[in-house]
Amino acid sequence: MRIAAGALVVVLTAASTTPANAAAWEEVIGTGSFSGYGALESEWNYRYPWGSDHNGTARMYASSSDHNHVSLSGGVLTVKATRISWDEGNSTADPHLPIRYHSGAIHAKEHVVVNDQFPNWEVKGDFQAPSTRGTWPAFWLTGVNSWPPESDILEFKGDNRNWFNTFRTSSDVSSSIVAVSSPGSWHTYRAWMTKVNGTDVDIHYYLDGKWIAKHTARNFVGKRLWVIINMQMEGSSGSPGPTAETVYRARNVYIGRTRA
Repeated sequence: MRIAAGALVVVLTAASTTPANAAAWEEVIGTGSFSGYGALESEWNYRYPWGSDHNGTARMYASSSDHNHVSLSGGVLTVKATRISWDEGNSTADPHLPIRYHSGAIHAKEHVVVNDQFPNWEVKGDFQAPSTRGTWPAFWLTGVNSWPPESDILEFKGDNRNWFNTFRTSSDVSSSIVAVSSPGSWHTYRAWMTKVNGTDVDIHYYLDGKWIAKHTARNFVGKRLWVIINMQMEGSSGSPGPTAETVYRARNVYIGRTRA
């Protein structure tokens, strides 16, 4: 969700990777986790893992009794951001921007951790992403115990370009930036992660089944990662943001892994 100065931009054109050891493949979160609130709440928690605030001007509001900003219908998750007209202070997270929106987030209960036991992971989903100035939707992985590591599978920052990012440190970043035709239509975003040695992971990023790039994620082995779906506002996506309601939709989100 952050991009550093001097980021390395990498766009490659190789073939896709397919799961190894198919007999040992196991599903962590299936595509039915948005079929109802019971299914959602068995696999996902509301808001960010650390609470309501992050690096933009939206504060997350969602719970088992509050579906105004995170709702389900027909197997589709909808995250809705609304502009507020009152003073709610500043975000508690750096860079402490003024809160101008209420929005929503969820994070998976199960962590992604690439290690000897689970050497390959797949994280993917279908999304309709807003791309107007001030909208900042994301589908991303971030360190449970520290930041970085981070992997951004979907991140739009106020225009039609998706940022596939891999943060090794705050200043050592690979970014593959891809223009997406009609981001508000359904597109599939995917990451395939595989352990390559005792410390490093290769992350292959895909858009609509097309291989986009491979990033080497140094020192990712053994690092536990949250999987987060959220819509932040303004910040890196520009301002002023929209005054009308903004929606971000997801379906068929899936996490799987091989067990050695």
